This record gives sequence, structure tokens and C-alpha cells, in this order.
Amino acid sequence: MGYSKTEGQGALRSAFIAFLVMGLAAWALLVPAAHAITESDYRLGSGDKILINVYGEDDLTVETQLSDSGAVNYPFLGELKVTGMTVAQLEARIVRGLKGDYLVNPNVHVSILEYRPFFINGEVEKPGGYPYQPGLTISKAAALAQGFTERASKTKIFVIRGDDPSQTPEKVDLNTLLRPGDVVTVEQSFF
Repeated sequence: MGYSKTEGQGALRSAFIAFLVMGLAAWALLVPAAHAITESDYRLGSGDKILINVYGEDDLTVETQLSDSGAVNYPFLGELKVTGMTVAQLEARIVRGLKGDYLVNPNVHVSILEYRPFFINGEVEKPGGYPYQPGLTISKAAALAQGFTERASKTKIFVIRGDDPSQTPEKVDLNTLLRPGDVVTVEQSFF
């Protein structure tokens, strides 16, 4: 028993629609990842805990938490202002400072041991500051804060970005990715 021409076209159309829907679903999963912060583009700020390691030079290994000044007191180089730098920029700065006078070819690695916290307040069970984790969304942040209260509105959520000098609240949804230093406010629902 064979298919008629219209049955064959209908099956082809259904297969194409299924393929298109699967492709769009896969694309939707990738879009939030494009906005995720990575260590390579992350800007250091007060509250971050970092490790500076120069291979083969134990006396040049420094573990520190950045204070409000955003400076690190580093052996031989003195005080280095690191706020706003990426990890790669800090590595390059230390290599330039150590190369020649102190070491022939320093191999420097900087890693982030602990990101500065984010803050969540309003209609969550345990408002406060929590350690940031890469890939953190509003929904995951609420879970860290023991969940939403009964009065919480899941559509009236605002974020003030930690790196926004104007401190302007931005309306967001549950899938919005957070960054270290962000302040989340969950408003009350009226029903």
C-alpha cells in the first residue's frame, strides 16, 4: 500500500514543522548562555576573592579578597589597582611588572576563588546576600533565598546591576541571568 501525493506532502510538512520547532527550542536554550558571564570577560570588583600564582615562585603566590579600594598589595610591585580589570589584564600587568628586574619569564595565573555576592530582597523567605555562582538566574537566586513568599509577584521583579553607575532598576523575568554585585527586588503581588 503506497501513499498518495497529498499524504506524502502532509507527512513532509509535519516533519519539517517538527524539525523547525526542535531547532527553535534548541536555539532558545542557547540564547541565555550567550549572556552568561565568563571568567574571561568578568571584571574584578570589591568582594571578589582571587588567587595570584607565579609558577615556581611560592613567595609570589597571593590569595586575597578585594576590599572597597579594589587594590592588591603585591610583592615587588606594591599596590595594584585591580577593580575593573579582567583576569587576563591582571595577569598581563603582573607579568610586565615582574619580567626583567625580578624574573626572566614569569608564568602568572590569576583565578577567581569566590565571586562577590549578589543580593535579593523583597518577597523571598530569606532576603540577604548570597555567594554568586556562574549561570545564576533569578529563579535560582530565589531558591537560594528559600523560595518566594506567598505574596511574591513573579512578574514584578527588578534588578539593579552591580556595575551600573546610574543604579537604574531593570524589569526582569525568572530566567534572567545575574551577575556578581546585582541587587534583586521581588515585589508583592496584589492578588
